[in-house]
Amino acid sequence: MELAEVFGYAGMITGVSFLLPQIYKTWKTKSVEDLSWGMLSIVLLNCVFWFMYGLLLASAPLMLTNGISFLTITTQILLKFRYRNNP
Repeated sequence: MELAEVFGYAGMITGVSFLLPQIYKTWKTKSVEDLSWGMLSIVLLNCVFWFMYGLLLASAPLMLTNGISFLTITTQILLKFRYRNNP
């Protein structure tokens, strides 16, 4: 494994994990009042663009990171819909 791949996979771990605490908090408190639709939309679009970039470059770390990040931001969006009427 090349040094660039090591950094790529390290970036994958941190890039994917930054949304997990927010998902946990949302699920636990059932409160989505402070989550911005704009932020969720931009992060989702960012994942799509970076995934496509990784696909075009055939870069596994980019594709994995953004594929998993897409799933985590989609989970957050689904929680936002589910708990939108909770105080």
